[in-house]
Amino acid sequence: MERKLFIKKMALLALVPSVFVAACSNQEKSNGDAAKGKPQTYTCPMHPQVIKNEMGTCPICGMDLVPFEKNSNEKALKIDEKRQALANITTVMIGTGNLSGAKQLNGRLVVNPEQSSYISSRIAGRIEELYIRETGIKVAKGQPLYKLYSEQLATLQQEYLMAVAQEKQFQGDKIEQQIVASAKQKLLLYGQSEKQIQQIVKTQKKDPYVVFYAPEGGVVAELSVTQGQYVTEGNPILRLEGYGQLWVEADVYPNEAKNIKMGQKVKVVVAGWEDQPQEMTISFITPALQSGTQLTQIRGSIPNPQHQWQPGLQANVFLPSENKSNVLTLPVDAVVRDGKGMHVWIKNGKDSFEPRLVKTGQENNNEVEVAEGLKNGDQVVVTGAYLLYSEYILKKGKNPVEGLKIK
Repeated sequence: MERKLFIKKMALLALVPSVFVAACSNQEKSNGDAAKGKPQTYTCPMHPQVIKNEMGTCPICGMDLVPFEKNSNEKALKIDEKRQALANITTVMIGTGNLSGAKQLNGRLVVNPEQSSYISSRIAGRIEELYIRETGIKVAKGQPLYKLYSEQLATLQQEYLMAVAQEKQFQGDKIEQQIVASAKQKLLLYGQSEKQIQQIVKTQKKDPYVVFYAPEGGVVAELSVTQGQYVTEGNPILRLEGYGQLWVEADVYPNEAKNIKMGQKVKVVVAGWEDQPQEMTISFITPALQSGTQLTQIRGSIPNPQHQWQPGLQANVFLPSENKSNVLTLPVDAVVRDGKGMHVWIKNGKDSFEPRLVKTGQENNNEVEVAEGLKNGDQVVVTGAYLLYSEYILKKGKNPVEGLKIK
């Protein structure tokens, strides 16, 4: 009997280690499986630098944290009512209507080069007196600009006086007449006026000092010399700009430029002078895009009565557009535009929003035509669309239109 009890005890003792090993193995497997599970993380919609492993509130702004869904493939974005109100997210049911008006382009006033005058020295010499010594001064046509001392000019004057005296001795001689005309032409080309040449003949004295006058009126935009400076032939003296007529340059996207033609009439409104709209004829369309942008330019000119406008002022150019009826329209801000295309946000249910690719058509300052992607009755976000776009990228870590197609 005692032998049987001894054998039973030994068998139980042999089973204990194996049970213990199996229990440990199961515990390790359970711990391993727990380690493999990825804990849910939470972040703040307004402060993405805040990341926690449990639900709570943002320590910066106090907003409720939301799940960080970077690896989620779900297109819908969940926004509760409280956050919708905070972000001012509103929707409208899209429907057909009329679209009319004009497309507004951003433009600016610039100097018309045709109104500018470049004045350079006609002959080498020393600037004895400079009558205009600063930029910004208004100059009238015929106003004296500077006095030049030139020995070369004095020599040409002496040649002219000798030719005139020689012609008097041989009156009627065609060769002498040609010599006089040639000598006079040299003086005219070197900047002497008809009146100055007559004065030389009257006094019979050469004058190495000559005054040069403004050929056109304008404002001194650039002054290149100082009094007492020696200049060579062709040396720049100053530049005059006329503001009686100004250019208007406006930026245009390529898809808008295809509807613009040379000679087309448009309306121009200068900022601050909305009560004085101007009509402009488009005279030039740049054939290439501006460097570093996706914009081209159109240009025309407008009169500048009483010089009331200065180059650099902002101007709005309004392109007339055709009227359309029975088209789906949305506010311009409802359409999100980025490098991946244009999309809007559709509200599905109480707190769910989804992106949808669209194709737009004609638009004006306030509304845009939706040519493809939407249908009558869709609930579309009209304010807060860009906030939804930003939150989607924040929570999902990708562009909301990736993989979408226009329906």
